[in-house]
Amino acid sequence: MAAHDINGNLDGLVAYWTLDEGQGKQVKESISGSYDPIDYVFNNARFKPDSDPLWGKGVNNHALLFDGYSTWITHSSNLFNKPINALTIEAWVAPRSYEWAYDDRLAAIVNQHDRETKQGFILGLYRHGQWSLQAGINGNWVEVWAEQDPLPKGKWSHIAATFDHDLGRLNLYLNGRKVSSNEIPQNSTIAPANEPLIIGKNNQAAKINEAFSANMFNGMIDEVKIYNQALSQQDIRTKYQLCLNAWNGELPAPNMEMKRSRFKGDRHRPQYHFIAPGHWMNEPHAPLYFNGQYHLFFQHNPQGPYFNHIHWGHAVSSDLVHWRDLPIALAPEADKVDPFGDWTGCSVIDDNGSPVLIFTAADNSKSSISMSAMAKSTYSLDGDNDLKEWVKHPSPITVQETGLKCVDGEILPNQFRDPFVWKEGNTWYQVIGSGIKKGTAYVSGTALLYTSSNLIDWTYRKPLYVSDFNKYPKTGHVWELPVFLPLGTNKHGVEKHILLINPSYEEYSPHNIKYVWYWIGRWDRDNYSFIPDHEEPELTDVGEHFTGPSGLIDPQGRLLIFSIAQGKRTIQAEYDAGWAHNGGLPVQIYLRTDERLGIEPVVELRSLRGTSLISIHSDMNFEEANQLLANVSGDNLEIELELDFGKAKECGIVLRRSPGGEEQTILYYNKATQEFLVNRNQSSMANDVEKGIQGGFVDLKEENLKLLIYLDRSMIEAYANGLKGLTTRVYPTKDDALGLQLWGSDLTQTMIVKKLNIWTLGSAYD
Repeated sequence: MAAHDINGNLDGLVAYWTLDEGQGKQVKESISGSYDPIDYVFNNARFKPDSDPLWGKGVNNHALLFDGYSTWITHSSNLFNKPINALTIEAWVAPRSYEWAYDDRLAAIVNQHDRETKQGFILGLYRHGQWSLQAGINGNWVEVWAEQDPLPKGKWSHIAATFDHDLGRLNLYLNGRKVSSNEIPQNSTIAPANEPLIIGKNNQAAKINEAFSANMFNGMIDEVKIYNQALSQQDIRTKYQLCLNAWNGELPAPNMEMKRSRFKGDRHRPQYHFIAPGHWMNEPHAPLYFNGQYHLFFQHNPQGPYFNHIHWGHAVSSDLVHWRDLPIALAPEADKVDPFGDWTGCSVIDDNGSPVLIFTAADNSKSSISMSAMAKSTYSLDGDNDLKEWVKHPSPITVQETGLKCVDGEILPNQFRDPFVWKEGNTWYQVIGSGIKKGTAYVSGTALLYTSSNLIDWTYRKPLYVSDFNKYPKTGHVWELPVFLPLGTNKHGVEKHILLINPSYEEYSPHNIKYVWYWIGRWDRDNYSFIPDHEEPELTDVGEHFTGPSGLIDPQGRLLIFSIAQGKRTIQAEYDAGWAHNGGLPVQIYLRTDERLGIEPVVELRSLRGTSLISIHSDMNFEEANQLLANVSGDNLEIELELDFGKAKECGIVLRRSPGGEEQTILYYNKATQEFLVNRNQSSMANDVEKGIQGGFVDLKEENLKLLIYLDRSMIEAYANGLKGLTTRVYPTKDDALGLQLWGSDLTQTMIVKKLNIWTLGSAYD
C-alpha cells in the first residue's frame, strides 16, 4: 500500500513523517528530506547489546512504537519562524497506556512549544485518554479539549487538530468527526516557539526521580503531518475515509505487546523468577487458582521502569514456574472507583463460583483517598479461562470511617490499604492494613477486620491484632499487605494461623522497611482476634530484598507465599535497564513438628533443571570439593549444599566469582552468632551498587548447614535448613564473574562436604 493511496496530500503540507522505515534509529521527514534521530534507551545500551527502537505494523506500512519513557523523535529545523496564521496537525495514534500528566502537562504527540512564555503549540494526551491542542495565542495560553471523546487504548485513531485565524477557531477531530471546538478572536496568531519540534515527548517535560521525563507518549504513532493551513472538516473526513477504505473498513489491530525479547542479552535480568515483561513492577499479589491455571497479578506501571500510576499486570501458569503474559487486568479509569490508581489486593472465588479481585482503589478527590473495591471476572459470560476481562463494581465496598477508633487509640486516617479476604462458613472476612495512634504516639501498625455475608456490604469489627511499636519499631507505624491464613495443626491438635505483614511508616523512620514479619498463633473467631504464640515478630527472609507478601492455599492444600525482590539499584540504572524489580520464587510455608515455620521453594521449580554440573553424595573434604568446583560456573543455577562445619566458625560458598576474585559474593553461616549472612562488599566493581553485609538470626540447633540456593543473574535467593530465606542482589560488572568456590573463615581442613548438587536452570519464559 503506497503512502499516496491514503493520504490525499494537500497544499500547505510543511512536514510529513511516514514512519515507514520499520527499522533503524532515524526517520525521514519527507518535505525537507532531513533525517531525524530517534532517541531510545537501547540505542547505546548499558546492560545488554544495542538494539533499534521498536517498530510495528501501522495503518500505512510501518509505524513506530514509543515505549512511554525513552522514545522520541527530534526535528531540529524550525518549521515556523514567524507568527502562525493557520495550522493543522494530523496523525494516526494507538495509545498503549495513559500517562499521569505530571504538572498537568500533556503527554506530547507533536509539540514545539513553551507554555511558560505562551509560545508555540502542543497536541497531546492527558490522563484517562483525554486529549488536547494547546497554543500560545495573542499572548495567552489557549486550550481545546476532547474530554468526552477520549482516545481508546489498543486501537488506531485518526486525530487532527486545526487552528484557523480567519474563522477564529481551534478544532479537534477524531476519526473524521469534530469532537471539540474553542472560539478565539479572529485574526489571532500563534507565537512561534524557539524549541525543537518533538514527536512523543513534551518540550517541557516534568522530571520524575531526576532520571525520568514525564509527559511521554506510550503507544504507536503513524503518518504524522503538519500543515500551514487549517484543513476543513470535509478534508479531514475524506483523509480518514480514504485510509479506512484502503483497509476495507477494518483497521489493523496494533501490536503493542511488551516483548521480552527486547531485553535479550541483559546480564542482570532474571530468567526464571517471576518478572513483568517490561518496565516497573512491585509486589505480585492476588494469586488465584482457577480451572487448572494459577493466575498472578502484580503492581505495574506500563509507562516505564519507575513508580507511578499503578495498574494490575497479569500472568498465568499451569505449574507456578512457566508464566504466560496476559493483558493488564485493572487500569485506573476516570468514571470508575479508581481514577488515581489500582493498588494491591487479593482474589477469591465468590459464592457463585466466579473469580473476584478485591483491590485498593485510589481516588484523591475523596476524603478517604484509599478504599477497597471489587472487580468480577466475565468468565461466566464469555468462558475465557485466561480471565482477561474484569468488570468493576460501581462503588467501593469498604471505606474507612472518619474518626475510626479502637480500644488502643485512633486509627490513622488515610492509611487504609491492601485488603486480604477469605471465607469461613457463611462469613466473609477482610483485613486491611492500617495503623493506630494515641495522641502523638504511635501504638502499632494493625490489620483492621471486617465481616460480610455477600462480599459487598461489610461491617467493621476491630483490629485483628495490635503489637507494640515502641518495643518492635521495625514493624512500622502502618502494616501493609496483611496476609492471614491457616498454617496447620500442631502435635496437640491445636489449629495455628499465620499473620504476615509488611511494615511501613507514616513519617520518617530510621528503620529499614524491606522485611516481612510474621506471628504464629491462634485465631479466635468468636472475638475477631488473633492471639500470637510469641510477642516478638519473626522474619521470613533475613536478606533486605524480600517484601510484599501475598498468599494462596492451592488445590494440593499447600500454603504458598509470593513476594517482591527489590532491585536495589539506582534510578538511573533502572532507566538504563528498562525494567525494575521482579518477584521472589513461590515458596511453601508450613508448621514444622517443632512448631517453627518451615519455608521452602515449590518443588515444581525442579522442572527447570537442565545439565547436572556436579553431584557429590558422600563425604568429601573441603579442598577436593573445591577442585571439582573449579570447573563449574554459571549465573542460572540451582545449588544444593550440605556442610559439616567441623571446627570452623564460619562456612559457606562464594558465588559469581571472577577468576581473579575482583568480584565475588560470599553466602555463609556464622556458627558463633547463629547468623545466616551474605557479604556483598566485593559483589560489584560498579560505584553505584550497594555494598555491605546482610543477614540475620537463624537457629540451626546443631544441625549441619543445609543450603538450597537459586542463582538467577542478579538474583541470589537462598534457604537455610528450611527455616529462613536470604534474598539479595548482585550486579557484577565482569562477564567472567561466574565462578563458584566453597568458603570458610578458619580451620577449613576440618570441614566436610556432605552433599553438593548443582544444576543449570532454564528460562521460565522460553
